[in-house]
Amino acid sequence: MFDWLGFKKGLPLWWSCRLNRGLKEDVEDIFEGIANTRMELLKSWTDEYWSHLDRLLEQIRSLEAERGEAHELWRAAIEKLFIAARNRASDFSELFLLDETSSVVFSSYPAHIGVSYAGEGHIYKGLVYTKDGDKCLFGPYADLLTKQIGPSTSAFHDKMTLLYIVPIMKDGRWRGALCGRVPNDVIGDLIQRESGHVYPDSGDNYIFMAKPVLNTHIAPGTALSRSRFEDRTFTHGENLKDGVTTDWGTVSVKEHTELELMFTDPATGKLHPGVANTIANGSNLFVAFPGYSDYRHIPVIGKGVTFKLPHCPDLWGMMCEGDLEEVYRVRSIRWKLLRLQLPLLIVSAVLSAALVYGLLGQSPAWLTACAAGGFQLLCGLLIARIVQKKGAQPVVDNLRRINRFIRINAEGKGDLTQRLGHGQFAHDETKELAKWINNMIDSLEGIMLQVKQAASDVLSSQHVLTVSTVTTEGSTERMSGKIHDMIRSIRRQLKDIDVAKDVVNDMQGTLRVLEDKASGQIAVAQSEVERIGEKMDQISRKVADTNRTILTFMDTTQKIKNVLQVIEEISAQTNLLSLNASIEAARVGEHGKGFAVVAGEIRKLADLTRKSTEEINETVQLIYKNAQEAFQSMEEGTLVVTEGTQLVAAASEILSGASAEESLKTQVVDEVVDLMEKIAEVSMENRQISTEVEAKVQELLADIVNVRHTSSHVEAITDFLQHLVDQFRLTETRRR
Repeated sequence: MFDWLGFKKGLPLWWSCRLNRGLKEDVEDIFEGIANTRMELLKSWTDEYWSHLDRLLEQIRSLEAERGEAHELWRAAIEKLFIAARNRASDFSELFLLDETSSVVFSSYPAHIGVSYAGEGHIYKGLVYTKDGDKCLFGPYADLLTKQIGPSTSAFHDKMTLLYIVPIMKDGRWRGALCGRVPNDVIGDLIQRESGHVYPDSGDNYIFMAKPVLNTHIAPGTALSRSRFEDRTFTHGENLKDGVTTDWGTVSVKEHTELELMFTDPATGKLHPGVANTIANGSNLFVAFPGYSDYRHIPVIGKGVTFKLPHCPDLWGMMCEGDLEEVYRVRSIRWKLLRLQLPLLIVSAVLSAALVYGLLGQSPAWLTACAAGGFQLLCGLLIARIVQKKGAQPVVDNLRRINRFIRINAEGKGDLTQRLGHGQFAHDETKELAKWINNMIDSLEGIMLQVKQAASDVLSSQHVLTVSTVTTEGSTERMSGKIHDMIRSIRRQLKDIDVAKDVVNDMQGTLRVLEDKASGQIAVAQSEVERIGEKMDQISRKVADTNRTILTFMDTTQKIKNVLQVIEEISAQTNLLSLNASIEAARVGEHGKGFAVVAGEIRKLADLTRKSTEEINETVQLIYKNAQEAFQSMEEGTLVVTEGTQLVAAASEILSGASAEESLKTQVVDEVVDLMEKIAEVSMENRQISTEVEAKVQELLADIVNVRHTSSHVEAITDFLQHLVDQFRLTETRRR
């Protein structure tokens, strides 16, 4: 009946399970929920940190051109990017960059620069795995450098390490890697959530190796995360550092739980049933008596799951357990009241019977009845008083304590750092209620911290967006001024062309008169042709000036495109942060509706910014295209002017020999007239293009102003969101 526990240990545990047999389904749901939420938390955390590295790698690639030309500037830019990435992803204790020889060329921890991993080093297997372009979450492994660098966000810290490795590929070849170092205790914090622990005395969530693929040296059943009871932090009794005593020897670790502890039953030397069944079946749920023996040979129950983190080749397992004794130590208030009243009722009945027996036959029946009734009334009052003081009053006190605690946070301005002390409650429904209230407050605090961090990130991004928008607005205004200057120059050129055209028309009439009056007046015609040549030279210079102005305008347009790319990136980050805030707010349910609305407004504004940026980008593209057409037209005008100059020179020569070639005069004049008409057509086209460019620049300037206003609006909403979050008092050390 008591299986491996034996009668002495098994009987009290069996009785506890028997009294709480109605809780079995709830206990199953509790362990299912703990396992699933912790597993999803690990996966979402891993995905988030991969996204941080992907974004950083894209930013590094954008600076690749500067690496060879201006190496010092490149290093300064990389340093700024690393600082910004670590601020966003605080669990990284170090970010470093490897070149194609596997040497560290840059690191957020300067002492690491120059270290080579080309040989059989700590991360050699992980780097080999990435040679084909696959990312790798490598570890955990022991690295003294992790301890030397120091902790990131975890209160615990040792040399155990997780490493994110993103390969840098070029033309299908491995050219290096971007790596992010995370102290392994971070994942222990993620799955433990200590302040909201449901079973504070015994509950332990731990990760173990289920099936090694890359780290084949780690045997299945080996610990991969820190145990709650590694040292005296969460236990005042035996722990793994001091040694846990069993009938089959002492279970202990020298430095840390990871890679040292094997989850075996000391009685058999084999993997204990929870871990073994989880590895064999992929999951395991067991919450019934007598539980199963863990590595301490203590009866435990719980849920086991196996999973793969994104880009981690190995299959991991996680156990969410609690000691059978703690899980089923609950004694219902109903049971306590029954246990309190039953002895009193028995004593009352015995005393009443004795009283009636003593008076029976010695006193009248009415006196006996009155005495018995009075005695029963006194006993009832006494029982009621005892039940009220020993049974009901403690429950009422506990409920009042819980009521006061809930009231602190009921109005949305609570202290989320406070928790209900488990020791103040008896092992009944009030203690269970207190534990779950603590769990809820802990979850709410975690969500609020994430919302606060997201709001801070959005606000920082908005500041950057505002600065970029102001810069873009200034550049656009300067470009607008240059365009106005270019248009004024074109208009002056058009006037000169009109004057030249009029001169050519006058010259045509004059030459026809000269043709009738004889060669004596050819000299006058030659002077007129020379005047035309001067005008043609002037037009040529003006057209060249216009070409240079248009080229300057095209370069300015390209700069605007670069600024728009920055705005698009900031808008995308704003949208991602608002989406994360919406997801986290959704987890809270009713408590997070307000934040979901605010996050939705931020996402809408981010979309508006993105759409505005896209429209501006299309406008700039159109302006650039029109500018190219203007440049081509001016190039054609230059060729035509050059041709006109040559023709004028030819006309001068023709006029020199006019006495012998009178028949050619009319032909030359007609050609010059045709040429001037062509120049006039080109000038009209340039005037139209210039007007269109000016209009588009004005539209671009208006769009930039709208983006700036939108940015200011989003910043105001973010400030409001931060104001809402700041109403709560939070444990800042939990931020990640």
